[in-house]
Amino acid sequence: MSAARFEPGTFTRRPGRASAGAMVRAATAQELRIVLRNGEQLLLAFVIPLAALLAMSTMHITELPEPRVDTVTPGILALAIMSASFTSQAILTGFDRRYGVLKRLAATGFPRWLLLAAKFGATAVVIAGQFVVLCLTAWLALGWKPHGNPLWVVVLSLLGLGAFIGLALLLGGTMRAEAVLGVANLVWLILVGIGGVLIPLSKAPGWLQTMGGLTPAGALSNGLRDVLTSGQGPGAANIVILVAWLVLGWTATVRWFRWQ
Repeated sequence: MSAARFEPGTFTRRPGRASAGAMVRAATAQELRIVLRNGEQLLLAFVIPLAALLAMSTMHITELPEPRVDTVTPGILALAIMSASFTSQAILTGFDRRYGVLKRLAATGFPRWLLLAAKFGATAVVIAGQFVVLCLTAWLALGWKPHGNPLWVVVLSLLGLGAFIGLALLLGGTMRAEAVLGVANLVWLILVGIGGVLIPLSKAPGWLQTMGGLTPAGALSNGLRDVLTSGQGPGAANIVILVAWLVLGWTATVRWFRWQ
């Protein structure tokens, strides 16, 4: 009699949920496929920061310390994070709710925290691609010379990504899709302006520096400039502000996010 081809128990049923790690990996892979298929949003996430980098570094739109690219590039990296994790995700989430995609997803028992984790992981991959394109362009084409510890850049980027993803899902999960489209772009423009993303707020009035520094965009861009331009740490205040926005956004999303 021939030996069994499969080990005993190979096809034994094991009902129950998969582990948290397996769930996150599968959900992140699916979310990444959705993001990559959304070509117009993905194109904007790359084109807008790249165009801003080239324009701000080569055109004397405003007075900046020389070399201009050293001042501009950290802010452009912050802009890339905002574009991918806030505007794009808020709009995508809002229209997924409108068309019933999230309603069907919720019917499977998909929890809110897993949606946050999946979008965080998928957007992190997109941002990594943005950083490669932007940093290589700034370095090879514009003569950028970064300073500081790259680990601080990773920490700041992850905190900024987490903060903006939470705010994006809070917006996309509580408002109508048409309203999300307008509000997300308006908030993005306001944060770019008062957060000193493209133009540092060093010469702005004191009240604007304080208000802008308290926004996630301001804390992220200030922290990246401290590291990449000045070669020092990002400052405890910037870390605390980003952590506070991350906790606020994720807590509010888990509490008030609506699937439909």
